[in-house]
Amino acid sequence: MKKLEDYVISIPDFPQEGIIFRDVTGILREADGLQLAIDSLAAMLDGVDFDLVAGPEARGFIFGVPVAYKLKKPFIPIRKKGKLPRETVSMEYALEYGTATIEIHKDDIKPGQKVVVIDDLVATGGTTEAIVKLVEKLGGEVVKICCVMELAGLHGRDHLKGYDLECAITYEGK
Repeated sequence: MKKLEDYVISIPDFPQEGIIFRDVTGILREADGLQLAIDSLAAMLDGVDFDLVAGPEARGFIFGVPVAYKLKKPFIPIRKKGKLPRETVSMEYALEYGTATIEIHKDDIKPGQKVVVIDDLVATGGTTEAIVKLVEKLGGEVVKICCVMELAGLHGRDHLKGYDLECAITYEGK
């Protein structure tokens, strides 16, 4: 039986020399890999009391929706600015070169709701931190953050101190 990390495709020197790019699409292209990823994420939530799953586009949708379905919970999409049709709340965050903005429908999270955030990767932690701030801005409580992979060398956990973060695979480098 293969382990989840056996499905990740590691590409050396991409996007620049010295970096090993961890390609999650290797998990998606194999039915066993996808099932293992979803089962791993769902298992992280055993015993966790929560009301809904939230995930950012695009890969947070890929992994978050099946987990929400499996656990019979609603899924709340977090999208890039300008993609949601109803009234939104937004959060700007830093990128390597510039900034980006994510949004959530203003009425998707009610005060006091317990939220699980699911995504494919935590790297620098900037996107995940912005998601947490959005949830909290609406009065929700992030009770767990679950990711398929973590690039520990980028210190994303430093931005998420005080939150329960669990990743199925941890790579020590960048």
